[in-house]
Amino acid sequence: MSGAVLFIKEDLKIHELQEEVPVGSLNLISLVDGVLAGRLSDSIGRKKTMAIASVIFFLGAGVMGLTPNFGILLGGRIVAGIGVGFGLMIAPVYTAELAPAASRGALVSFPETFINLGILLGYIVSYLLSG
Repeated sequence: MSGAVLFIKEDLKIHELQEEVPVGSLNLISLVDGVLAGRLSDSIGRKKTMAIASVIFFLGAGVMGLTPNFGILLGGRIVAGIGVGFGLMIAPVYTAELAPAASRGALVSFPETFINLGILLGYIVSYLLSG
């Protein structure tokens, strides 16, 4: 989001506070929905909850990509935050339940490793496109 904020600020003509709110909203929403994801996965299952998380995240990303104004951008960020919260909560649990004991720790830590790698790549791409 940090690389995109420069272009979003220019395209949507938003001020500093409007720039900050969408950036932080995904984290706040994903925190709250991570708690709700556990209850949902207990009632409908881990696999279905991850599928729902994927669809919700995809919808949020689509809304953010096509946004014409700040309000819709914020709505897309909130929707994406729901998907992120569900996914980050349920994927490691599902993996831990399926993985053999000998490789469980490594398999559960892979998502975190690749999330951080993705964040790093996002910063690198933003840097490369900044010129």
